[in-house]
Amino acid sequence: MEGSIIGLLVWLQVKHFFADYLLQSPWMISGKGHFGRPGGYAHAAIHIIGTAPALVYAGLGGGLTALILAGEFVIHFAIDHLKALESRARPESPNSARFWATHGADQLAHHLTYAAILFVTMRAMPG
Repeated sequence: MEGSIIGLLVWLQVKHFFADYLLQSPWMISGKGHFGRPGGYAHAAIHIIGTAPALVYAGLGGGLTALILAGEFVIHFAIDHLKALESRARPESPNSARFWATHGADQLAHHLTYAAILFVTMRAMPG
């Protein structure tokens, strides 16, 4: 089981890199922090599309997989929404410590979400 959990962790980390840094388009970024724009929703959807195969491979049932994906979607969207609101209210230069603290807090929140996914998966994995 340990190997499967480490594999899931690696999958989630690589997926996060692709979804947050390679697949995120300007219209997604500009849509964050606005409930009426599709960008933030599309970005969160890319994340759960990337997570789904790993949960299926881990052997989780369809109901639990759907619940985890729905939770990840809502949490990811909320984290990004709040960061976008904060960034608009207090714009900072990438040369400032505050910019990197905000970015780091955002990434920490996402990775703590992955820790929760790993916890639930460990508890539910067969064997």
